[in-house]
Amino acid sequence: MGKLHKKGKAGAAINYITRNQALKKLQVTLADFRRLCILKGIYPREPKNKKKANKGSTAPSTFYYAKDIQYLMHEPILGKFREYKTFAKKMAKVMSKGQYSTAKTLAENKPIYTLDHLIKERYPTFTDALRDLDDALCMIFLFATMPKTEKIKSETIENCQRLAAEFQHYILHTRSLRKTFLSIKGIYYQAEIKGQTVTWLVPYQFSQNVPTDVDFRVMLTFLEFHQTLCGFVNYRLYSDVNLVYPPTLDLKLDEGGAGMNALIIESTQSSANIAKTVSQSTTSTVAASLSKEEKQRLQESEKRIKSLSSKIAHIQETEDNTTTTTEIDQDADSAMDEFPAPLPNLDGTAAGTVTFTDIQRASQHLTHFQSLFSNCVIFLSREVPRYSLEFVLRALGAQVGWDAVLGEGSPFDENDDRITHQISDRPTQGHRFLSRQYVQPQWAYDCINAGKILVGDTYFVGKTLPPHLSPFVEAKEGDYVPDANQFEGQTEDLAIESDDEEEEDEDEEDEDEEDADEDEDEDAEHKDLHQIELEAEAKGVAFTEFEAKENKKKIKATKAAKAAEPASTAPTTRSAGKKRTAAEAEAEEAKELAKIMMTNKQQKLYTKIQYGKNKKAAEVEKLTQKKELLAKSAKASANKKAKK
Repeated sequence: MGKLHKKGKAGAAINYITRNQALKKLQVTLADFRRLCILKGIYPREPKNKKKANKGSTAPSTFYYAKDIQYLMHEPILGKFREYKTFAKKMAKVMSKGQYSTAKTLAENKPIYTLDHLIKERYPTFTDALRDLDDALCMIFLFATMPKTEKIKSETIENCQRLAAEFQHYILHTRSLRKTFLSIKGIYYQAEIKGQTVTWLVPYQFSQNVPTDVDFRVMLTFLEFHQTLCGFVNYRLYSDVNLVYPPTLDLKLDEGGAGMNALIIESTQSSANIAKTVSQSTTSTVAASLSKEEKQRLQESEKRIKSLSSKIAHIQETEDNTTTTTEIDQDADSAMDEFPAPLPNLDGTAAGTVTFTDIQRASQHLTHFQSLFSNCVIFLSREVPRYSLEFVLRALGAQVGWDAVLGEGSPFDENDDRITHQISDRPTQGHRFLSRQYVQPQWAYDCINAGKILVGDTYFVGKTLPPHLSPFVEAKEGDYVPDANQFEGQTEDLAIESDDEEEEDEDEEDEDEEDADEDEDEDAEHKDLHQIELEAEAKGVAFTEFEAKENKKKIKATKAAKAAEPASTAPTTRSAGKKRTAAEAEAEEAKELAKIMMTNKQQKLYTKIQYGKNKKAAEVEKLTQKKELLAKSAKASANKKAKK
């Protein structure tokens, strides 16, 4: 007989723990427990059987893993929370007594905690941190645009603005921006950092009303963790590219609204050279002031430091020799575990392998994309969003200048002859330069998504813009895909397009003439009917009798037309049947046989799938018809304006 287990002593009853039990075990309040769970990355769990997990009770409750709560008991931040509570009690007691000197000393010794160990704990490798960077960047860019309130302090807003500007500078320096999209929520950006795609959302810089129904305590706890994460990530990214972190801030430019240009980006090589010169000068001055014995000691220590490199190299050589011997032994042991390679393709390459030409082609495309705006000198007018356009254009190699109203630090003015494009959002300009193109802001984003510089005529100031499609949506089979030819940026096929447009205009003129002829025929029929009515009235026939006779005639005519329809359609269906190939007929027969062999459950599922496909096709057809009607109405209005 097996061992008997008591109820509630094994299984889900032990693996899960309720929130109230966790609070009693940790001896913390609900707010502190929530903060601790957010910082540690512990979330509620849903057991398969709630009744078993709750030891037979059916009361609604939130469950956590018991191991996670046990793990929280050894967290150092938990002790800091308790220290802060005692500090708050002491401070309240001292302030109530009016002992301000002791309150000052207490404030100086306020308990402070850091989240550095949590970042190392939750993200063992740098790629793990990059994969989880999307939410952190969205939160930081959101709070960078928030106004100062009682709950949101100015220090947090400034820190978020600094972290956002540092990350944007890294994107500019490495030119790792790949996609952009203007949505209702804000502007989506996607960058590729060390093989990982990072997507974040930047809200528009409008005056925001802070909602009252949002719990900012929870959001600020997430923000506290995300700020620490972004600080670590920015430091690693800057150090990998040999840039000094944190970059110094120019206070004058920052006060003048320079934005990202207020940060001074320096390379570590230049700072290292400066440090070398300073150290050499200091050592020379110190050596001059030392005695003979101290000089000899310094020389001996320098010799030892110089000999360290040779000793380290010798140790590394011995380690390499040992590793090579172990590798040889491992190769001999694992010789039997080798598997045959897959069969090669027809061209001689292995199946599923990437050839050197593919890599070369991809690298060429990437280098071309990274220098997309390298030959463009772009000026931003005062009404366009500089915070976004400057970042997008400079990330792909453009030289960008802006109006003095948008802030200080512009490298050139509006009168500069080098300017090739001017981005403006006003239909009327006071003065226009003939040597540059005037485009609307959407041109820059569409160029990035298309991967090439588009024609500026379709984006001319005052014109209706082409549709701004999302680069993040991949069209599946049967989806409605808008016509992308109008913003492909190809200028070579303009003559062919004009010929096609002329043919379409001629077809439309023919259709208009046919419609006019039909209208004339209808008018003639109406006149004949009116004449017959007058003649019947002159003969003394009542109007009701005349109307009944006319209705009978119409019914007979419709019946005759219906009888004539099958005779006329029969040859067409036969011809359509003849056009169908043998392969199509076999495919249809196989489909019918497969339907017959299906079970009832499979048939129901198949009908549901077909219903979804038909519904999708109907929506696509509706959108295409709507598009055609809009195009016809637009052309008709244009023709009317041209005639006038």
